[in-house]
Amino acid sequence: MAEIVNLNRFRKAAARAEAKAAADANAAKFGRTKAQKKREEAEAAKARAALDAHRRDGEEKA
Repeated sequence: MAEIVNLNRFRKAAARAEAKAAADANAAKFGRTKAQKKREEAEAAKARAALDAHRRDGEEKA
């Protein structure tokens, strides 16, 4: 015979697992330390400065 399972408990467990997976994905995507954010901001500023340094006179800034 098959094992009897409480469907409500099964649904809640599945929902919890799905929510945890979404939370882990968001943490990987958005969760950065303050130092990481600052470093990325500095790298972006350096890249912008390098790009601006190569502009010709009279070109408009986009």
